[in-house]
Amino acid sequence: MCQDSSGNSSNWHGASVMKPSTSALGLYLLLSTALCLVGPKPAWAGGGYFILGYGPYAEQMAGTSTAVGADGSAGASNPGKLFDAGNRLDLGVLTFLVYRRIERSGATDGFNNFSITSKNGSFYMPDFGFAHRISNRFSLGLTVYANGGLNTSYDRSTGVPDTNANPGLCGHKPGNFIFGCDKFGLDLNQVIFAPALSWKFAPGQSIGIAPLLAYQRIRIYGFQAFVPYSERPDDVTNRGYDQAFGGGVRIGWYAHVTPWLDLGAAYASQIYMQKFDRYQGLLANHGRFNVPENYSIGAAVKPWDGWVVAIDIQRIDYHEVPALGNGVLNSLKDPEVNPLGSKNGSGLNWRNQTNYRLGVEYMVSPRFTLRAGYAYGRRPDDESSNSTTLNMMTPNPIVNVTLGFSWSMNDKNDLNFAYGRYLAATYKGPSSLATLPGIGPAAMESMRAFVDTIYLGWSWHM
Repeated sequence: MCQDSSGNSSNWHGASVMKPSTSALGLYLLLSTALCLVGPKPAWAGGGYFILGYGPYAEQMAGTSTAVGADGSAGASNPGKLFDAGNRLDLGVLTFLVYRRIERSGATDGFNNFSITSKNGSFYMPDFGFAHRISNRFSLGLTVYANGGLNTSYDRSTGVPDTNANPGLCGHKPGNFIFGCDKFGLDLNQVIFAPALSWKFAPGQSIGIAPLLAYQRIRIYGFQAFVPYSERPDDVTNRGYDQAFGGGVRIGWYAHVTPWLDLGAAYASQIYMQKFDRYQGLLANHGRFNVPENYSIGAAVKPWDGWVVAIDIQRIDYHEVPALGNGVLNSLKDPEVNPLGSKNGSGLNWRNQTNYRLGVEYMVSPRFTLRAGYAYGRRPDDESSNSTTLNMMTPNPIVNVTLGFSWSMNDKNDLNFAYGRYLAATYKGPSSLATLPGIGPAAMESMRAFVDTIYLGWSWHM
């Protein structure tokens, strides 16, 4: 059963109805959580490390979801939409094919000029969304979703012995791209459980709330060169995985203003996390890595029968989280005043970011709906030496385009498909490590990245 953006449904009878068992759903939810944690995730167009969209319709429309696409994943975008989702279960898997390559040129010592391609090339991310009306005014739901993007592994070195910047830890090993030893990278995984409640408080209008219960883990390696700059040198690098729990809240409003116009708005607080004890000597603010506050507004218009055109504007307050917003050079220039791990220690120099999304939906027939989308957002960092080197780990493509469809196999079951392309982009700037021997002020660093995505999902209308 395909649904248009207002939640109206169309049935096709004559085929058998699939009905998942409770044990099967529990197993899928468990596997989804596990895969969200173990799978590396690229950064998204305009989203920093936020995934572009959640649920089958958002995947087809480049993340456009504040005022369109009422499905079981409303708790991850706008819980006010949950009532319009009706009674349904959405399951899906998003496949990523990722290319990331970094390069340094112009260094005074030629062996410091080299390029590396990240080893993390393909992986899978499942999604889960559930909605159930408990009365003619209230709905309950659950969304499980993930964020990622700071997930990169580079294993090439200079190939020249004694070129690392910390022989006390590295001995005579060749230096890696950031002058530590062996491979370097960062693996951040976040999974968020969002149980949601939606209330239809007036005809055509509903509000919703979703507590955000978060778990995250991190692993950082190859940063031996940064140890002398830290207030806690034993808690900088190569300490395995650390984990943290936290909580926040998302609220939302959704309204059918006229027969041709829907509006939506959503706000999510910071998710306040426990600190990462094992990496409190590297991550600013003593290892505390909160999920940033974010908010969005959206509108969906129906210019012709069967057509929906929707837009979203989203704001993410990255700069308010010190580990993201502080400048890369804070500790490198003044380690005595702003050592790594302190409140004003080095971060990624990410700005607060505004992202724009456009989605189009066309119901070809009661059984078949086409969707497409476009998303744009500037990288949250700039191209200065106060950003460059550490952001070699954060691809952040700027533009994403998607195309997909929903096909009603019968009156209960939909098949959802989407293809997405994060267009190739090159990020380039002067090295943040220019003061190290063998680099020099002329050294430039660049990253080229692009991503293909394929989404396949199933929806069951209960």
